[in-house]
Amino acid sequence: MAIFSSPFPDVAITDQSITERVFSNLVNRPDEVVLIDGPTGHSLTAAAFMDQVKRLAGGLTAQGLGSGKTIALMAPNIPEYCVIFHGVAWAGGTITTLNPGYTGPEVAHQLADANSDILITISDFVETAKLGAGERQVIAIGTPEYEALFGPPLEAQIPVDLDAHTVVLPYSSGTTGLPKGVMLSHRNLVVNVDQTIIAGDFQPGESTAGFLPLFHIYGMTVLMNLHLAGGGTLVTMPRFDLPMFLQISQEHKARRMWVVPPVAIALAKHPLVDDYDLSHLELVFIAAAPSGPELTDAVASRLSCTTLQGFGMTELSPVSHVVPCNAPRSGAAGIVIPNTSCQIVNPDSGQGLDVGQEGELWIKGPQVMQGYLNNAKATAETITADGWLRTGDIARIDEDGYMFIVDRLKELIKYKGFQIAPAELEAVLVAMDGIADAAVIGMPDDEAGELPIAFVVRSEGGPTDAAINAHFVDKLATYKQLHKIRFVDEIPKSASGKILRRFLRDQVAQES
Repeated sequence: MAIFSSPFPDVAITDQSITERVFSNLVNRPDEVVLIDGPTGHSLTAAAFMDQVKRLAGGLTAQGLGSGKTIALMAPNIPEYCVIFHGVAWAGGTITTLNPGYTGPEVAHQLADANSDILITISDFVETAKLGAGERQVIAIGTPEYEALFGPPLEAQIPVDLDAHTVVLPYSSGTTGLPKGVMLSHRNLVVNVDQTIIAGDFQPGESTAGFLPLFHIYGMTVLMNLHLAGGGTLVTMPRFDLPMFLQISQEHKARRMWVVPPVAIALAKHPLVDDYDLSHLELVFIAAAPSGPELTDAVASRLSCTTLQGFGMTELSPVSHVVPCNAPRSGAAGIVIPNTSCQIVNPDSGQGLDVGQEGELWIKGPQVMQGYLNNAKATAETITADGWLRTGDIARIDEDGYMFIVDRLKELIKYKGFQIAPAELEAVLVAMDGIADAAVIGMPDDEAGELPIAFVVRSEGGPTDAAINAHFVDKLATYKQLHKIRFVDEIPKSASGKILRRFLRDQVAQES
């Protein structure tokens, strides 16, 4: 049995909230621009950002929406997103982040589960937000109601227990089941920012085009909090647009790009890339879904840069592994970052395995979540009694400590970096009249990673595939839509989930 520790020096565990950590690297550069809205060029200096955060925290506190309250935030990447996130945190509250592409039922589920008090969004999403908000107040950014949330500045962080207070509640499917609220503390976020700065060799002054959604933990940590806390500048993009992404990278002489595999494919293959000067680019960092050596090598060759991967989960705040900038290894998902250990475990016996053997990746460190909100059972199934987090990914670690993802034990489907829980899609299917049973799997796809495909058992007169697709449009976000529907007589019930998924994939392959 081998337990792998980080070759990086440990980072200090500081007694700071996440916003105190961010402010600690803003107070010494008050006049520097730290946030820019990509489409409009509207910008905020460090001083202006801190002032807005403090005034929002002051207003929330005065209105009884600070300490002990949960504020839901459903917005694209804009500078105001960062203000709201840190204003709520500074006021001692909790933020739950929603995907702006959610439908009304999805919004309603998360708001109810997180026990949100109000929902802040943008004008374009107000209609959907109100469908899910029920009696909760919905406030659109930029309106008089939004401005009324601001008050006299709150000069100091409202005291919170840095280990026990949940500052943010993103939602994740974990290794199985429906999306669950991941309880992340101030300590989780602060230490993961510091771990990633060291492991990722983040340099003060770095600017990047930020399209990774800030509601997702990848964007939340490595775009918003890392750039603000690490001395960088974030140029926000409300959605991915390749020309805008390349233009921003060129104008700001970006040293690094943070991307997901579908964007890496565009960087490797799209002819538009040749129209931009990316000579300042040193690093392309790919995460959110595994990438093979062919893709990482193609990006590195075309852009004359180092292409790296990292590994993480929402439950890890999210980073646990990073390939070192000075020692890249093609296809590797990384080595374990500071203050962190990992091991490979036989998923059936729980026995630790040796170097080079394949098994489930387990991780331990201060970035491991507090647990799942309102779900002690799922928490206990994910975190062992002695603090190891079961990732649900099958991996191996070589003799130098480089980790390679080789398979997936968990049910999760990864579509363009987004998590899709098969159980959620199956629940929507079986709730329809005329559907007796359903199973959803992810089929490999070169561009998207995986595509959700449904196997459906329907009764006589049951819904057509067109009716099912129309129902999904009403119920679920765009990225959760089915790409194929196959009607079958039955779905085997005797097999384990993993065996069933392989059986169904084989069925698709045979028909193709």
